[in-house]
Parts: sequence; C-alpha cells; structure tokens
Amino acid sequence: MGFLTFVLVFYILISISLYPVFEKAGLPGWKALVPGLNLVEWCKLIGQPAWWAALLLIPIVNFFIFAGMAVDLVRSFDKYKFWHSAIAVVLAPVAFAYLGLNKEEQYHGPTLDREKAFQQQLMEAKEAGHTAKLKKLQKDNPYHKSVGREWAEAVIFAVFAAAFIRMFLIEAYVIPTPSMEGSLMVGDFLFVSKAHYGIRMPQTVAMLPLLHNRIPILDRESYLKKPKLKYRRLPAIENVDRNDPVVFNFPEGDSVYVLPGRTWSVYDIERGALNGTEYGSYVPLIKKGKIPLVVRPMDKEDHYIKRCIGISGDSLEIKDRQVYINGQPAENPSHLQFLYVVRAPNGLNMTQLYKWGLSKDDISQDPNNPNRNEWYMHLNNEERDKIASIDPSVQIQPVQFRPRLLFPYDSVNYPDWTVDNYGPIYIPKKGATVKLDAKSINFYRRVISVYEGNDFSEKNGQYFINGSPATEYTFKMNYYWMMGDNRHNSEDSRVWGYVPEDHIVGKPLFIWFSTKEGSIANGINWNRIFTSADKR
Repeated sequence: MGFLTFVLVFYILISISLYPVFEKAGLPGWKALVPGLNLVEWCKLIGQPAWWAALLLIPIVNFFIFAGMAVDLVRSFDKYKFWHSAIAVVLAPVAFAYLGLNKEEQYHGPTLDREKAFQQQLMEAKEAGHTAKLKKLQKDNPYHKSVGREWAEAVIFAVFAAAFIRMFLIEAYVIPTPSMEGSLMVGDFLFVSKAHYGIRMPQTVAMLPLLHNRIPILDRESYLKKPKLKYRRLPAIENVDRNDPVVFNFPEGDSVYVLPGRTWSVYDIERGALNGTEYGSYVPLIKKGKIPLVVRPMDKEDHYIKRCIGISGDSLEIKDRQVYINGQPAENPSHLQFLYVVRAPNGLNMTQLYKWGLSKDDISQDPNNPNRNEWYMHLNNEERDKIASIDPSVQIQPVQFRPRLLFPYDSVNYPDWTVDNYGPIYIPKKGATVKLDAKSINFYRRVISVYEGNDFSEKNGQYFINGSPATEYTFKMNYYWMMGDNRHNSEDSRVWGYVPEDHIVGKPLFIWFSTKEGSIANGINWNRIFTSADKR
C-alpha cells in the first residue's frame, strides 16, 4: 500500500466513524462524509476555530494537530484518562465509532470551551475567597493530572516530536569511518537535512522510535517489515549536485550479515571480499548458517556518507587518480587524501604528526616488514609536504594500488581497472536508453532487477525483462556516483556501483560536535564544532 493510499483509506475510516459522533452531537451525519467540511465541524465540536482545520494540510505539523483534535474529541465525551487519549491517537476510527454508537456515551459540548469555563470558576472562587467552593472545584476537577501522568505525557510527546523531526526534517549522524577524511573526520557529529533533496515519506512504519535499524544490547532489528508503504518523495529544495556530500542508504544493504564492528552484504561474501581480512574467520560460520542473513527494507539499510562525484547522465573515468567527468578533469576536494609509503631513516615524531591533524587511522605499518622506519599514511597534499619538510632524508612515494574487486566485477571485459585507473563508465539517467550486450550487462543487471524491480533473466546469451526478450533498457530513475575523499580508504561506488535516487537520504548541514578519533576519552575537536559539513 502506498503512503497516499494509506492516508486516503485512513481519512475515509475517520469520516465514517465521525458520522454517528456528529449525529450524537446534534449535527447532520452527512457532514461527516463531506471532505473538508467534516474537519471544520470537528474543530467546532471541540472548541477550536474553523480555520484550525487548515493546519491539517501542513506536512509534519498535521500529525500533531490531528493528535490534539483526536484527544479533544474524546474529552468532549468526558473521557479524560490517559488511556482514553492514547486510544484516541492510535486507534482514532475505533475510538470515534465507539463513542458514536454506544448509547451510554454522551457528547457534553466542546471540551476546550468547558475547560476555559471551569478555569474561570476556579479563578473567581479564589479571588472571592470562597475556600469551600474552591476545594470542591479542585476535588472534582476533571482536568487535573497527576505528576506521574504529566511526566509520562511530556516524555511521550518529546519522543513523538523527536521521532517525527528525525523522520522528516533533520537527523543527527556520526562519522564512524575515515573514508571522508580530511573533510569529515571520525567522531564528527552532523545534522543532516532531509528536506533539501526532498522529504522521503516513510516506508517502514512499525518501528522503535529514534532507532534506525538495530536495537543496542539486544542486537536485533528495530522494526517490522510489514506494513510497508511505497516509495514517495516530496519536491526537493535543490538537486544533488557534483561535489555535494550526501547521506544515503547503502545500495547493497538489502541483505547483510551483521558482524562485530560493521555489516557485510551477501554480495561481499559471494565476491570473497572478506578473504584476507580480519573478518575472514566469519566466512565458514556464515556458510554454515550460524550467522543469520538479515534482509532489510530500503529505508532501513545502513547510512553512508560520501561525496557525489558524478550525477545521472555523466560519463566518469579515473586516470592516474584524477577523476574526469564528461572528458574534463573534475574539481578535487581541497583535502583529498591518497595512500603513501613514508620512509624516514631518522624516525618521525608521531606527536607532531597528530598535532598536524593526522589520526591513528591515517598511519599504519606492515607487520611483516622489519623496517620500523617505514609507514603507510593516508595524506592530503598539505600533510605530504609538511612531512617531506621534516628531514631531507624523508622519502614519500605514492602506493600503486593493486587491482581488487571492483564494480562491475567483470575481469574479462575490464581486466585492468583499479581504484586509480577506472572507467569510463556511464551513470544512468531517468529516461535514457542503453544497449544490453555482454560488455554492458554487468553495469546494469542490478539496476534492472533490484533497484527498478524488474524480473530479469539470461538464457543462451539472450536477456529477458519481465518475460520479454530485451536488447536495450530505459531507466526509470536517476543514479549517482559516490566516492570518499580518502580515496584509498573508502568503500564507495568503485566497489558497489551506482546509488539510486530513492536511496538518497539528505544533505549534511554542519558539525555540531566532534570527538578526537571517535572517542570522547581522546578529547574534543573544539575547532570543528559548528563548522560547515560541506568542506570542499
């Protein structure tokens, strides 16, 4: 069921359930079935002005307005308990139908008007010094709430409000890996706008508030896969542009194994990406089924942040580490990093390097190399020049990256591609048509079958889409090419390919807090707090 369909069905149920309520309140029942008019009359029944109904047309705000109107309607039937209000918000059609159809329930007038009148009586009794009357009014006060209830409602409202702000407007993120250094550092806390690229309507609706996809300690998923709504996005404030840092759902995150420290996709396992890493020992357990496969909805896939290097319709190529877009050299981030081997016969003062901005994640040594005066460092140009100036004997050489598992995983047609020499590759654009053949199919197989939901198969060298033979394909969505600024320490589009437009989450705004190397124990990066997250 799509989001708009869900809203329409819910509105119809509300209208039907209001029919007996209106009749019990002395209004013609048919007014409950007239779109717009039913909301205006509802406002009048609870004591709000007619224009209040227009607030239900404002996205996000309307959730809070509806909740308040639902609570005030049951209060107009003298239902003041906490659970009355809760049912009114969660099961509004059921609550309204019960009040309208149960002969014992009576409408007592607009609750807001009656509450104002009651407060006026309290004030008059207090001013007149009528102690006995005041005590009686206070004793019979139907609007009085206990301290516990006040706290409970305050907490629930705060969580409710925070969850909706997080879901639709702004969410806080933390940088967990060094893939965007030195633009965004491990330990940076960001506020990310979900409105800039268009507010994405929720698809997974049954979930624990304020959690993305995992429950801490319990180490379980924090949502139910059903009910599920179709993908919808409100109009964008701006488009995703080249060089924008972007938060998005991990494109291969639909089927993952959750291991200590990080998740790996089922496609990583199939490609042997764990072999030779610290996670290699988990592969036998995965193959034996002792580690469960977690299948996630698209909006619950892990969040990644990278820089958009290419937009839909672009042709991208990397030559000797330089990215070219449509044949022209791309603008490079000012803090772009690459991996170098640094040889310093007289040693290096690591404390000085850390003061210059290098982190422990930037520096490593080969445990199999007996030369302890040799380091591997991820450096930008400024850091490289500073280290070179320490001592004339210091040698800094770029590391020649070996070929690795790279998208589109086609060593037959593209045997020489590396992270430093890659492409050319076309980034799909909505409405564009490409030819399908042995050299192109590996680029678009996942786009056709997974991202755009077609039934794709191959037989005897021929391709079939939704059962029909196909020699070309027209894209339904725009796609983007994302890369980390730390080019030799980033799993990005060179590894898992295109990012579909429906996976785009939002635009980083600014850094609101920053810890050194991701731990408060190491201190705070005061110079990074309240600085822009778009460092180019």
